[in-house]
Amino acid sequence: MNLILFEERELGRSLPRRDERTVHLLKTLHKKAGDTFDAGILGGQRGAGTIEKVNLDGSLSYSLRLFENPPRRFSLRMAVGFPRPIQLRRLLRDLSSLGISAVDLVGTDLGDKNYRNTTLLKDGGARSALIEGAAQSRDTTIPDLAVWPRLEDWLGGRPWEPGGQGPRPLVFLAAADNVRPEGSLARLSSMRRKVVLAVGPERGWSDRERELLEKGGFLRLSMGERALRTETACVAAAVLALEKIGELG
Repeated sequence: MNLILFEERELGRSLPRRDERTVHLLKTLHKKAGDTFDAGILGGQRGAGTIEKVNLDGSLSYSLRLFENPPRRFSLRMAVGFPRPIQLRRLLRDLSSLGISAVDLVGTDLGDKNYRNTTLLKDGGARSALIEGAAQSRDTTIPDLAVWPRLEDWLGGRPWEPGGQGPRPLVFLAAADNVRPEGSLARLSSMRRKVVLAVGPERGWSDRERELLEKGGFLRLSMGERALRTETACVAAAVLALEKIGELG
């Protein structure tokens, strides 16, 4: 936890004794009254916090001095075929820490339908994972997160396009696929534009979905011959894409 994040509604209240941020400050970092720590407001600025007092009930009174804008999120949106719930939390955390702008969870033909019923999407666990990733990377923002029941719904909704009648931004559409690909992710080199990258479930895309992707304007690009776990494929694809479009330079 490289940045202690607070929400606006928490300001003015003490941090409870059992709050993971309190435990991290006191037990892991061994902070005490008068010590400072890196802090930020979720969706706002970042800067420094000061522990004003460790209260008798174990809660923390603190103050914040925020003066710096967070790093911008990168122009990469990712669609992901629903992974196993145990992988989903780690995946959301890691994609958030990498700085991508949005994550779309998509139901697929070959993915396990039960994965979509994960409680992470109902009890706030998914949002907590995104916040954890932001704190790790010293960010105060989190990616947009959306759920789409089927690939065709996502392709039809085209969430990467702005609403209204304004001009459409230049967007490169790609889907990671090792079956009859049209090249590799190297095709993204020097692609100074927004990228939308779709990664299927562990069993890959169905032939029906490949046809849908192609009709939707997506190039199917290879990451190599190996079959990867969804979370591994997503992180690897995200890093490759960010490097190829010059976001890491």
